[in-house]
Amino acid sequence: MKRWFLGWGLICFIQTVMAQDIVRSDSLQEVVVTGTGTQHLLKDAPVQTEVISRQMLRNFSGSSVADILSGLTSSFAFNEGDMGSQMQMNGLGNNYILILIDGKRIHGDVGGENDLSLIDPHNIEKIEIVKGASSALYGSDAIAGVVNIITKKHNEGLMVENTTRYGTYNDVRQHNGVALAWGKWKSYTNFQLQHSDGWQNTGREYTPSSTAPITDSRNKTVNEHTSWQVSEQLTFTPSKQWEFYASGSIYGKGIYRPKGKYPKYDVKTFDLTYRNASAAIGGQWKTHAGDVITLDVDWNKHAYYHSFTSTTLAEGFDADGKLIIDFPYFAGQKLLQSNQERTMAHLKGVFSLPFEQRLSAGIEARYDYLKAPTSLEDRTASDNTEALYVQDEWNMLQWLQLTGGLRLNRNEGFGWKLTPKVSAMVSMGDVRLRATWSQGFKSPSLKEMNYRYIREMNSVIMYLGNKDLKAQTSNYFSLSGEWNYKGFNVTVSGYYNKVENMIALATIPRTNAPEIYRQQYGEMLSKVRQYRNMEDARTCGADVSLRYTHKEWAGGIGYSYLDTKAHVYDSSHDRLVRVVIDGMAYHKGNLFATWEHRFVPTYQLGIGIYGRMSSKRYYQVDGNGKGFCLWRISTTHTLGNSRHMNYKVEAGVDNIFNYVDRTPHGLHLGTTTPGTTFYATLSIRFNQGKKLINKYKSNSINQTNYEDN
Repeated sequence: MKRWFLGWGLICFIQTVMAQDIVRSDSLQEVVVTGTGTQHLLKDAPVQTEVISRQMLRNFSGSSVADILSGLTSSFAFNEGDMGSQMQMNGLGNNYILILIDGKRIHGDVGGENDLSLIDPHNIEKIEIVKGASSALYGSDAIAGVVNIITKKHNEGLMVENTTRYGTYNDVRQHNGVALAWGKWKSYTNFQLQHSDGWQNTGREYTPSSTAPITDSRNKTVNEHTSWQVSEQLTFTPSKQWEFYASGSIYGKGIYRPKGKYPKYDVKTFDLTYRNASAAIGGQWKTHAGDVITLDVDWNKHAYYHSFTSTTLAEGFDADGKLIIDFPYFAGQKLLQSNQERTMAHLKGVFSLPFEQRLSAGIEARYDYLKAPTSLEDRTASDNTEALYVQDEWNMLQWLQLTGGLRLNRNEGFGWKLTPKVSAMVSMGDVRLRATWSQGFKSPSLKEMNYRYIREMNSVIMYLGNKDLKAQTSNYFSLSGEWNYKGFNVTVSGYYNKVENMIALATIPRTNAPEIYRQQYGEMLSKVRQYRNMEDARTCGADVSLRYTHKEWAGGIGYSYLDTKAHVYDSSHDRLVRVVIDGMAYHKGNLFATWEHRFVPTYQLGIGIYGRMSSKRYYQVDGNGKGFCLWRISTTHTLGNSRHMNYKVEAGVDNIFNYVDRTPHGLHLGTTTPGTTFYATLSIRFNQGKKLINKYKSNSINQTNYEDN
């Protein structure tokens, strides 16, 4: 309670001194695209959109996308784990949140968890968040909402940048970028590296076979890990009407697990390895009338391996191809757990129509392929999905905007489905009222239907796919009001999201496990969980945001209330059981206050104070996560006033009051923070304009066309 009062008192004092705001006075002039797939000023967007602006990102100095979203909005919750970011938005988890990078789907799903380390936080221009079902425009996976990561655009003649961040627990974040514009060509090459030694918050470990937890486990709360990525984007613009691009990336990640002394619980005989690759081509044509047609084709691969560090008995195959549970692997060998590949093609057009209308229409085709030799009965599985969609935006009256969309989806295994969406916005001076009704659709993933695997941590738990799963649908309703006045912004919204046939893990009798695994593990097999369709799942809640900005000061408060309910069939008792959706917290909040001032032409200082809170998080098994309140202070120092060189130093303290969740391993945590940590960042950027580099180009290139492009 002392920490709460101290934190709130500090914020109230700052707000009293500044008597100011959260959103920059020009932030409502921000152009957003995610809600409708077309450009709108933020204040005039017909679909409620939350923006984390470039200014907010710069002041916050987040180390990752998870760090940014949890620190700057109140709607998200995270539990970082070895398999990725266990993210939740307004009560629904990773599988229901569509993450885009510049409008294109991220690919990196492992067991339904997004690996957000695929996204370089230092190359983010802004983040747009649209809550609620958006399947009419974006298709499957967009039942909870859409998060669109918009990257920085580089139009310099030559730009070279380096950012190096170092923090507690040997936390290293490295970013390098090289941009080049030459005539009608542009290139941007990006490299990022992330590393942490990991940490252990407790040596206590919960074991189902013991009456009390062991006290000297070596399992870490967050394991040591290293990831890296190299990406390239090449753009060719032959004229103002045409633009073409090609891009690609390679990514690797290793998670290194300590070896303990208890064979049943904390002895690890393999590390985790990830290998990703992507390639894309596309282009757009802008007509003289302002219409736009785009075509994108992309391929993505995500592979996940066990890398053995000592002799291990695991699933394998004999010479005849028969599955063997106790197949020997030796140090240095790898076992492919899953290889997920996705190929997509998307053709889209945006056209202006009479009577203040704008029409968007498109066609998509998607092919998914999964290879998992030891975890799939047939070793491989695949799926096809095609879709047609159309959306009309109509400024019916000066004060009324209507948006209607419809998607026709066909899935290879689940047939045809229509998903509509209708939104309306009423403008009354400084007030905006928005209402939305939309439906969502999501077919079960290949893993949910086919995958089976064993997790050996403090106990042996088996996870089973389910080929009898039904496709999920949803009905989403929201109503929001927004008031903007002289830099002050207040937004209040309420929502209700009912999901039919929601897929979740349910505990089933151990006798349902395949016989080969029951024979192998016997009583050590403590639990069997299988993907099942839940009955009457729904989430409802309210979000409140207050933001104000004035000159050098800014501040804001966000609050999110959530309630979830669902029913799942209990096969052991032949009845429906009422449960919460895993990870739910009734209350979450965040707040911040920032101040920036340029003392001299060569030095600008920025200071930010941030807080985030969550009440208890509820789970069906393995206990609930504790509530928490964390505080952070960050500073930015912009140095120099050179035309071509920019220098910036960032430094800060996270978790000022040193809160640590000491819950034993094997049970759910409220937060994985290791306590108080420190960080410092140095950024150097060299920029040479097009006119300077132009003198080196060939005289055969037309000067006027070169500068225009």
